[in-house]
Amino acid sequence: MAAPQSNEYDVVIVGAGPAGMAAALYAGRARLKTILLDRMGAGGGQLLNTELIEDYPGFRSITGADLAKAQEDQIKDFDAEIAWGEVASIEARGNRRVVRTDDGTEYVGKTVIVASGGLPKKLGVPGEVEFAGRGVSYCAICDGAFFKGKVLAVVGGGDSAVEEATFLTRYAEKVYVLHRRGEWRAQKLIAERALSNPKIQPIWHSAVEEILGEQQVTGMRVKDLQSGATREIPVGGVFIYVGFTPNSGILPGAKTDEQGFIVTDDRMALDSLPGVFVAGDVRSQYVRQIANAVGDATTAAVAATRYIEELDATGDPDKSQANVEATLVAAGEAGYP
Repeated sequence: MAAPQSNEYDVVIVGAGPAGMAAALYAGRARLKTILLDRMGAGGGQLLNTELIEDYPGFRSITGADLAKAQEDQIKDFDAEIAWGEVASIEARGNRRVVRTDDGTEYVGKTVIVASGGLPKKLGVPGEVEFAGRGVSYCAICDGAFFKGKVLAVVGGGDSAVEEATFLTRYAEKVYVLHRRGEWRAQKLIAERALSNPKIQPIWHSAVEEILGEQQVTGMRVKDLQSGATREIPVGGVFIYVGFTPNSGILPGAKTDEQGFIVTDDRMALDSLPGVFVAGDVRSQYVRQIANAVGDATTAAVAATRYIEELDATGDPDKSQANVEATLVAAGEAGYP
């Protein structure tokens, strides 16, 4: 994709997942000059690691890749630019906010919306790092086809773990699903579907102590958390879904919760840096689903629009931040956009 013609924008959005693309859509519709930055080289974020989506309103069933493509096509209709680069820092420069990528490129905006998402957590056991890409994976959709006919293991008990275990049954002879508790945390429908699949075998009250192998993964050492006994289970691959680490390090001064997710007010704004808003999986919240990521981003984009209006009128970022809440109330009464 061609490089942007100018590095000065109304809105700079960090992250091209569902939240980032929704923010770009609303900013573009508000006729704001908008750029979307992402480190991946392709829009979609975690959507690209999701095979099938059945809980996003308006779509009975759609693949993650197809939803990402539809969102990216839509924001282009409103002239939002997209550029690829790893964001290294965000800082204030007078009444502007500067986003700097790791190659030194600066994108200057009146506002910034951070929708940087996060990355899968690691187990932290011996063999995990050594066999990464050689039998250890964090993305069934990316790597599942390399494991045809093998016995596999999925570690975790949430929606992602159970959904991806079901996906892996397309290729695997058998899929073990290891979980520390006696039942999965996944939604009931997802869990029931997996439990009815003859290729899926849960291993309850268990934890991986070591991933085994030579050139490739050949097994894992598993501990029974009730009895304390350990055993080796032969597998050809281990897929890990034990949580999510937010990409919040680009805002070191921001308030975070105990897990490192960024805390905002109900306008998605940061107290510590006026003009910066946060949306999606990187934000501290009760659930992390596509629908609420898009909702966050909608609020953030509307709040950023009102902030810019006040900034253009007064030139004072502090006053702009203070007036956003009142103007959002007015916007809600009038209907937006």
